[in-house]
Amino acid sequence: MSRVGKQPIKIPSGVTIVIGSDEITINGSKGELKQFTMPGVNIKQEGDELIVTRINDEPENRAKHGLMRALLYNMVKGVSEGFSRKLEINGVGYRVAQQGQDLKLNLGFSHDVIYKVPQGVATAVEQNAITVSGISKQQVGQVAAEIRALKKPEPYKGKGIKYEGERILRKSGKSGKEGA
Repeated sequence: MSRVGKQPIKIPSGVTIVIGSDEITINGSKGELKQFTMPGVNIKQEGDELIVTRINDEPENRAKHGLMRALLYNMVKGVSEGFSRKLEINGVGYRVAQQGQDLKLNLGFSHDVIYKVPQGVATAVEQNAITVSGISKQQVGQVAAEIRALKKPEPYKGKGIKYEGERILRKSGKSGKEGA
């Protein structure tokens, strides 16, 4: 039995779940998320718990079992609490500013980089930090990764965009002549 898949999902108050034949819809205070159900996996609601089971022990269904449970857990958490990722910008002259819904970044290029934030994700800028938040864990992580990819942190001075708490392995610069 899948260790992840066999754990029931607690449903907080204010969250409603509609289980269809091929789709599950989860509504909460923050919004609504939909997910197709995978064949070979059964989902049922018992009281304030959501239980995910599989129809047999084939390797494909065993893999889907844990995945489906994790996706549903993230959906329940997203519509009730939401998700957020924080990014830090380091470097002389590196700046970020909110421009309507978009982000305007000065990253040492000859031009400003404009990042268009997709629907369903919100960004907040304070000093040289960006907070990406939303109800879909996948979408929040994807947007944060795309922003980080605009200027990854370099190993010599650590300039660039990094996740909060991310450790950058630093390298020493040029080594001078030895023995002279």
